[in-house]
Amino acid sequence: MEDGPQAWEKTVVRERTGGVGTGDGVPRRPSEAKRGMSAVGTTAAEGGGPTGPSGLLDVLNVASVVLDTEGRIVLWSPQAEELFGYSAREALGRYAAHVMVHERHFDLVVKLFTDVMATGRSWAGAFPIRCKDGRTRLVEFRNMRLEDDQGDIYALGLAADQSTVRRLERDVALSTRMVTQSPIGFAVLDTRLRYVTVNPALELINGVPAEEHVGRRIHEVLPMLDTEALESAAREVLRTGVPILDRSTVGRTPADPHEDHAWSLSLYRLEDSRGTVLGVAFSVLDVTDQYRASVETEAARRRLALVADASARIGTTLDLEQTARELADVAVPELADVATVDLLDAVVAGRRSSLGPAEPAVIRALAVRAADGPDGLDAADPPGQITRYAPDRLVTECVRTGRPVMVTQVKDEDLARIARSSEAAGLLEQAGVHSYLAVPLIARGEVLGALDLKRTRNPVPFGRDDLLLARELAARAAVQIDNARWYQNARSTALTLQRSLLPSHPSVTGGLEVASRYQPAGATTEVGGDWFDVIPLEGGKTALVVGDVMGSGIDAAATMGRLRTATTTLASLNLDPAVLLEHLDRITSGLDHSIATCVYAVHDPRLGRCRIANAGHLPPARVRPGHPPELLDLPTGAPLGVGGVAFSTTDVDFAPGDQLVLYTDGLVETRRHSLDERLDALLALLDGPTRPLEEMCDLLLRALHHPDNHDDVALLVARARE
Repeated sequence: MEDGPQAWEKTVVRERTGGVGTGDGVPRRPSEAKRGMSAVGTTAAEGGGPTGPSGLLDVLNVASVVLDTEGRIVLWSPQAEELFGYSAREALGRYAAHVMVHERHFDLVVKLFTDVMATGRSWAGAFPIRCKDGRTRLVEFRNMRLEDDQGDIYALGLAADQSTVRRLERDVALSTRMVTQSPIGFAVLDTRLRYVTVNPALELINGVPAEEHVGRRIHEVLPMLDTEALESAAREVLRTGVPILDRSTVGRTPADPHEDHAWSLSLYRLEDSRGTVLGVAFSVLDVTDQYRASVETEAARRRLALVADASARIGTTLDLEQTARELADVAVPELADVATVDLLDAVVAGRRSSLGPAEPAVIRALAVRAADGPDGLDAADPPGQITRYAPDRLVTECVRTGRPVMVTQVKDEDLARIARSSEAAGLLEQAGVHSYLAVPLIARGEVLGALDLKRTRNPVPFGRDDLLLARELAARAAVQIDNARWYQNARSTALTLQRSLLPSHPSVTGGLEVASRYQPAGATTEVGGDWFDVIPLEGGKTALVVGDVMGSGIDAAATMGRLRTATTTLASLNLDPAVLLEHLDRITSGLDHSIATCVYAVHDPRLGRCRIANAGHLPPARVRPGHPPELLDLPTGAPLGVGGVAFSTTDVDFAPGDQLVLYTDGLVETRRHSLDERLDALLALLDGPTRPLEEMCDLLLRALHHPDNHDDVALLVARARE
């Protein structure tokens, strides 16, 4: 707009509203002029009470001037005083034209004033006014005719500094352009968290037209998002005024209801110049690409962690089923929703297996783990089940070729090749299997079986990275499974033994002098399952074992032979006595409901002590020079084969010259005496002069093994050497 009155006369008057008078005299009925006209400082809020004043009028500093029909000033606001420079005392009663208008504009002012007062049409525009100090400034006017309840006519002028108005117009225009043209989504919510406005970018992000946002809450517009968290954040910003920057959220909108997207949200509280809270503004930036990149990075990190975890968790025992379960536990849910560990049945039996193109695979399921409840478990073969998979099945292809098989997107025809039967295929479909992966378990060049993986809940199909991870897990686990397999085969072989030969051992081993006896049962009684063992260990340590398999006959003898073999094998692993008994407990649990007692002690000459664990056995006796013989106070523990009961290790001092006596119940039990009496008799025999160990063994057997006790006896006496 051009400056000066000529420009104003040409362009400023944009619509008719009112004017100023030029007559002489005093205002007519000023009290009446005021009557019927009142300023409303607040407006009724929705639902009742008034709201606070808008800060925008304060920024504009709008002045109010009221004239009577002759053009005299009858009302003069404080803002008018500030804008024009005249106080109310100086302005009231004077002609407005004389106060504010230059003489050269009188004719135009008279015309406008006459038009407003005569026709009631309003006008608006910028007009050059004269201030008290003589300066001329452009003022934006809005003029209109007023009528009170007496029928008297007045002219109302609303005025603001034009430069202030133009600045606000520019700010609004700039804000509008930035919001409407920005690629970043933008929205404003009121204090009740209802949409007030959204920009076109947010329309595209949400997939909802702007008009369907207005007046609605976030959860009403975007029900697929975690709107509770978003609205909670908005309420926090409203309450505190502290912005929330770069808050991440992931979900789906109507714009793309089938894929997850990620957004970065920033929320700010909106206030006017008075500090009145207007609502919350938030910006929405689509960061899906960055999110997916970070997800891939995190997935790689988790895969490395999973491999490390597998190294620590798989192979903690020599139990085949437990090792298989550990592999399945590692795979779910990090890699799959359903994991099955399957071995070729021939491999489990200790035979090598090679399949021809037309041969089915006879597979034994060892472990299954599902993260999505019964459906996932029902779709898999239960542990222990042996199933024949036809030559066209994918798991058969995997174990035949020794190569992975992956179906990224499972179709109906694929289910028939994954499942063992049509019924199983239906269970897989019901469980929601949509992606499948099988990797072979290969150890020492032999295919043992397969790690079978399925996804149901996880919507992402198996990919190349999943394949690499599964192969790494399978390679690490296969070695442990193979070790457990051979160990299990060794245990199975022990079941067929009629009798294990008791060990022959040197009289001196490590830091111990040792003597032992085995007294078989009577000639008319079946062989039993008592045993003892002396096992040299690394570092000069020695393991002492005495055990008793409950029952008699070939089964008890075979069980004894197996337990002794297992004990010797486990002892070489330098396990804690309690841990070793836990392994023996699991072995015994699988031996046709066999039960056995056992005491296992490890002597360490460097530390001068024994570490002892007891599994339901009679307590060992300790003889110390200068002290009375004693039965060691050990936690009794449960017999081997009971299962689920923990064992404890106890440290006892064992100095040079000390003796340890381990025995089975056949040495002390009789039908005519209580066990306490017999144990007292044992201690009494030990409380004699020091004897050679061989002589001590003969004495104990001769004095304590009663003729009517038809039971085996195993006796082991050890003395610590200097």
